[in-house]
Amino acid sequence: MKILIVDDEKTIRDSLQLILNEEGYETETSSDGKDALEKIKNEMIDVVITDIKMPNLDGMELLNRAGKISPDTFFILMTAYASVKTAIEALREGAYDYLIKPVEFDDLLARIKRLANYRKLSLENKLLRQHISSSAGYQNIIGESPAIKKVFNLINQVAATSSNVLVTGKSGTGKELVAKAIHFNSNRKDNIFLPVNCGAISENLIESELFGHKRGAFTGAVEDKSGLFKVADGGTLFLDEIGDLPLNMQVKLLRAIEDKNFIPVGGTKPISSDVRIIAATNQNLYEKTLSGEFREDLFYRLNVIEIQLPSLKERKEDIPLLVNHFLSKYCNEMAKKILRVDSEAMKALMNYEWRGGVRELENVIERAVIFATDDTINISNLADYVRSDYSAQTLPESLKDATRNFEREHIASVIKNHNYNKDEAAKALSIGLSSLYRKIEELEITTKPNDDQY
Repeated sequence: MKILIVDDEKTIRDSLQLILNEEGYETETSSDGKDALEKIKNEMIDVVITDIKMPNLDGMELLNRAGKISPDTFFILMTAYASVKTAIEALREGAYDYLIKPVEFDDLLARIKRLANYRKLSLENKLLRQHISSSAGYQNIIGESPAIKKVFNLINQVAATSSNVLVTGKSGTGKELVAKAIHFNSNRKDNIFLPVNCGAISENLIESELFGHKRGAFTGAVEDKSGLFKVADGGTLFLDEIGDLPLNMQVKLLRAIEDKNFIPVGGTKPISSDVRIIAATNQNLYEKTLSGEFREDLFYRLNVIEIQLPSLKERKEDIPLLVNHFLSKYCNEMAKKILRVDSEAMKALMNYEWRGGVRELENVIERAVIFATDDTINISNLADYVRSDYSAQTLPESLKDATRNFEREHIASVIKNHNYNKDEAAKALSIGLSSLYRKIEELEITTKPNDDQY
């Protein structure tokens, strides 16, 4: 950790540098704020210990200017008793701590140690936010189809704004992933992203959940509670299933969005809140406005920008990418080594309707990973309804082909049931052994246990 000591008195600079160097810290000194600012511009300074009253540039001005150049640099201000009020003001401006002159060395070292621990936690928190930001970005929306690329372009265009967004699409299309991508690529990314399922909160509680309540507002309100609008202040509030919001709450939500403030249940004073609203629905809100089930004014307030998500059926070329993504995910979670999905299983996955969208596909792959016994997922590992749907689509059209397929599967099954003893299998089938050999050759039936496909 590199520390810059700034004071116009040489004896103070030298004594502080000596004690800090003895503790193993790397130090530099400056005799005034102007020289210190140049050092902060040109070097990586972790901590600045500075006097407040100095020529050329005082400690307060140095704090303000350095904050714009190097926001990760921490400040400790030194002050006399008479200027403690100024030091407290500096804390409000972003200083980490202050010391009273004459400085006690033990006190200084204890504060530096605390600051080092705090700085470590602060940097870890910043890295965590960056990780969350990247993990919630575009790369979690898998796809290269034209339909999904259009969604990427829209996210990129709207993320930089503060406009409200309405994300529409069928269940399982990834509406929350899109909302997260917008938030974590916006200037609100360091603040909270708060998802709320409007359909999961009972009608008599939803106002309290959104706007909070005052103590005594209703039975059971034993203390004040902050609502989600307050909790999400400065961030993004994701209102999922917005079409399920009761009509009486739609009025209050509209007012909160337009006025940027709200009144808690049982309260009298409005509370301001700067939140970005991203709403989502799998319903046709426009049709609901025509039937009177959804307020038209709220619809237009939410629908400043609409991002309509394609169903998986509309982007089938993305299915192999999604399959590989989920295969990797669940192999890691279950510590299994599965290298691929065979061609027949992939055909079944490509041909299925996926009415439950990407979420349904993920569930099918998770199940397949559980039941796979070697390094390949085959059609037998897929859910029954996916297999049966594929079988129905691939039934042979002619009676001759259907009969041939049935005969092949039946003979192969009987041979297997008799431990591949062809003499016993022929007796069970009520045909001669020579006839069985002819059928095996004609129908290309595998009869070796190691090659058994059934």
